[in-house]
Amino acid sequence: PLAVADSLRQLALDGELFAEALVSLRRLGVSFLLAGAVGIPLGLAMGLSRLFHDLVDPVIELLRPISGIAWIPLGMFILGVGEELPVAIMFYGAMFPFLINTIAGVRATDPRLVQAARTLGIGRGSILRHVVLPSALPNILVGARLAAGAAWMSMVAAELIGAPSGLGFAIEWYRELLMTPKMLAFVFMVGLLGYLVDRLLRAAQRRLTPWIDLAEARA
Repeated sequence: PLAVADSLRQLALDGELFAEALVSLRRLGVSFLLAGAVGIPLGLAMGLSRLFHDLVDPVIELLRPISGIAWIPLGMFILGVGEELPVAIMFYGAMFPFLINTIAGVRATDPRLVQAARTLGIGRGSILRHVVLPSALPNILVGARLAAGAAWMSMVAAELIGAPSGLGFAIEWYRELLMTPKMLAFVFMVGLLGYLVDRLLRAAQRRLTPWIDLAEARA
């Protein structure tokens, strides 16, 4: 532990620790946003339409059990070693939590609220915006936390093999050099940043859905 702490200090002073962390965080941000941009609208469509759900769900359930790591060899063949492969693998890992939780959130919407809005003559678009989305938001935000965790775990595997930079690359680089304290310093950084990202998303969840905390306090 003392050797790892000393390596952390040296890597931080050299700037290497933060440089590699920023590369991985940038990839996390890009893949996370892409996964949300695909998973949330698709989940809304599947949650609102039983026919569309029945058509798309077999494909989703076929792909979902396949780990993103399993796609790395094919991804290297198509995308090569570089920026695109880790982002693609992280996107794959993050998209399904967004999708599944959005579907669950839409289906958990109280049908009486939807019926009341229709009775008042509110259009379908307004019902989606003002009834369904607020009701599904807590589930979507839980999906965001799960998506960030899945993407972060996929990042390590993808960067170990298919990237010339990032925390995963640094772990593999120092492993090959048999510099175990530095390797473990980067492993610690992966855990620390994963924890901080989750805390950030928890804070966003509390800010965007304050009524959840209020309901829990009353319970």
